[in-house]
Amino acid sequence: MRPGLRYVLVVDVVGIVLAAGAGRRFGRPKALVEYQGTRLVDRAVSLLSTGGCSPVLVVAGAAPLTVEGATVVDNPDWESGMGSSVRAALSVADAAAAVLVPVDTPFLGADAVRRLIAAYRAGASVAAATYRGERGHPVLIAAEHWPAVIASARGDVGARAFLRANPSLITPVPCDGTGRPDDVDTPEALV
Repeated sequence: MRPGLRYVLVVDVVGIVLAAGAGRRFGRPKALVEYQGTRLVDRAVSLLSTGGCSPVLVVAGAAPLTVEGATVVDNPDWESGMGSSVRAALSVADAAAAVLVPVDTPFLGADAVRRLIAAYRAGASVAAATYRGERGHPVLIAAEHWPAVIASARGDVGARAFLRANPSLITPVPCDGTGRPDDVDTPEALV
């Protein structure tokens, strides 16, 4: 390195909130549901930004969304399932990696996101949070894998098909104690 010059390594990790669904089992779009006074979509954006993601993209569909601190990506094909939301987000994302989280996981903690990003910076190209040894949310996927994820994301299968087809790529990241990985499919689950 020449004297007087500084080299800075910038690692951009985009956060992606999958929030386009109608929430049929819930009775309304989950993105708009409030938990402890905050919409689930806003909780998810906060989770990702506090965890170290920048920027944060929110995929909208069934309900139009305006979300402070995030860029909304419209998914006109949202009725076909989560796969179209993953494709919509990754097609416009411009980063080295992405952390994906469904909007209906309000009990996750920002430390889980931080741990995934740390695993990525340590060399993992795919990192998945685990709780008691079981894979859960969120998941981080490096941009080099996005074309394969986009190709396999169909129907209600987001990144799951890619992950199942490529288990050797996945670095499990223990996230016990950072929050709960539970998703909420009914109003009763918000307890």
